[in-house]
Amino acid sequence: MYTDVASALDPRVFHDRIYAGDVLRLGYSKPMRELAAFTQAFLEDAFTPFVPVEIHRHLTHQQQTESFAQRQRDFARSPEVKRLWRDLFDAIGLDADGLARDSLYLRFQPHQDRGAVVPRARTTATIAFHRDTWGSNLYAQTNWWAPIYDITEGRTFAIYPSLWDRPVANTSADFDLAALLERSKAGGRNAVDADSAIPHLTEELEVTDATPVVIAPGEIIAFSSAHAHAGVPNSTGLTRISLETRTLWIDDVRSGRGAPNVDGNARWMSPGMFRRVSDEVLLNEVLGMGRVEPFAGPFPAVRHTTIGDMVDC
Repeated sequence: MYTDVASALDPRVFHDRIYAGDVLRLGYSKPMRELAAFTQAFLEDAFTPFVPVEIHRHLTHQQQTESFAQRQRDFARSPEVKRLWRDLFDAIGLDADGLARDSLYLRFQPHQDRGAVVPRARTTATIAFHRDTWGSNLYAQTNWWAPIYDITEGRTFAIYPSLWDRPVANTSADFDLAALLERSKAGGRNAVDADSAIPHLTEELEVTDATPVVIAPGEIIAFSSAHAHAGVPNSTGLTRISLETRTLWIDDVRSGRGAPNVDGNARWMSPGMFRRVSDEVLLNEVLGMGRVEPFAGPFPAVRHTTIGDMVDC
């Protein structure tokens, strides 16, 4: 499933491959090794005397929810984390002035016994099937994902390659991003549960090529946010801990380049969720738009999202 990339790429080449559906595995760059090592040290200090991947054995679900949320906040605000991610993008060939990024997420997926019923908190839940573009309506969007400790096919997430150009029924048309952000602003991230945070599939699928992502700590993958993917239920006995973010090449957002939209019907686009990497200015300010920009349609079967589409409506 992966195409291995061993050195920096021209940004045009990199993004055109992403928009064509390639899943790029970037192995063992020095900044990625440093980011993985920093994150391991951060976690081991935060959870001492417990082993981070065994932390679910020592905390109740409520304690996990609160502890993981605090770790996520501390991690995302760390100047060292921001520097290491910037160094990683630079090593890949993506200049900080031309790139915008989402928050820098530290993700926890604790072990759960098969059949167990637990609350669907955002800090602990296995993420359901979705395309990220269903919610953001930004088709130049790239996902980045990396494990911090060893993973297996039972402790990861899966990509569905055969759904790249196959539409599926979903709730993106009813997804109200503006209302979601207001609830989050009023009550914090935990005011929005894992299921209401994203649009959802509304049909039964028979897919034989769901591919679990198994890469080593120190590696990272990049793939289009238009790829369908889902968390794999984790009953392996260990907590999965991973890093993720999303990026946009700013010139492509301006010019309308991006992956094809086969089934997204969102009424919003969300440039305000991204910041330019070089100076952290909000992308909507760079583009002269609102943080959440309404979109009225229409929605053809396959299209490329453009800023002109959004502004003219």
